[in-house]
Amino acid sequence: MNFQTNKPLVVIVGPTASGKTAVSIDLAKRLNGEIVSADSRLLYRGMDIGTAKPTDAEQENVPHHLIDVADPDETWSLALYQRTAYQVIDSIMERSKLPILVGGTGQYVRAIIEGWRIPPQAPDESLRESLSRWAEMIGPEGLHQRLATVDPQAAEMIDYRNMRRTIRALEVILNTGERFSDLRKKQQCRYTPFIFGISRPREVLYQRIDQRIDQMIADGLVEEVQTLLQSGYQADLPTLSAIGYGEIIQYLNNQVSLEEAVTLIRRNTRIFVRRQANWFKPDDPRIHWVEAAEGMVDNMEEMIRRWLNGL
Repeated sequence: MNFQTNKPLVVIVGPTASGKTAVSIDLAKRLNGEIVSADSRLLYRGMDIGTAKPTDAEQENVPHHLIDVADPDETWSLALYQRTAYQVIDSIMERSKLPILVGGTGQYVRAIIEGWRIPPQAPDESLRESLSRWAEMIGPEGLHQRLATVDPQAAEMIDYRNMRRTIRALEVILNTGERFSDLRKKQQCRYTPFIFGISRPREVLYQRIDQRIDQMIADGLVEEVQTLLQSGYQADLPTLSAIGYGEIIQYLNNQVSLEEAVTLIRRNTRIFVRRQANWFKPDDPRIHWVEAAEGMVDNMEEMIRRWLNGL
């Protein structure tokens, strides 16, 4: 197959703890593929346990891209992610290998498969500072509610705890006079995507989430967060507000007990899973949903091979 002409891109989406990592590695081995991460938290060095980052052994087995490419105090915009992902995917195809885009960050995935034209609005630091002060007065939820008033679609896709994204959306709206969601115009995708969604019964998914969180604590999540703080990274960095990190910082600041922090991580992860469903809908005709079960990867491999032969 001429990869540069047909530009096949396998995409694997699904909620946190659905098993995307293991499935993608298995498929990449079978199909001479390389994995491109579409998970915003995996970009950052030193944030391994709390992000369930693929292990060194897993990354040695199959080439992974867009993992450990930034320090926690660096900001990766959606535009930068999209631009870099395009470069990585194109380079994989140039080597006649199959790129496999994997992740649960909906806007990253959609920016690639829908060819988003990212708003070119340059940062307005003065407005950002004003919005940040406003957020301090009315709180993250209050600011998010203001966004929901003017752009419900954007608010639906943004977690209220992610003040950086809420502020960015409001900044673009105020500077352009247009809704943030409308400015993300879709263009023709530069690839030919085949999209899988991995699903599990909700109760099974929650059990897997709880087990994963318990394992994170056992593997040293508290110590990982302590190391980041001792390395000079500020606790109020957007990256350290991510689920798992923000709650452990509360524990280290004696605001909650470790047991309470774990409970918060579980609760916030469940909320996050429900928000992920806004990006990866069960009725999306583009997504081939597969139930996690024995023989699933065999079936996915067969479907991909038939698809590739038809290109």
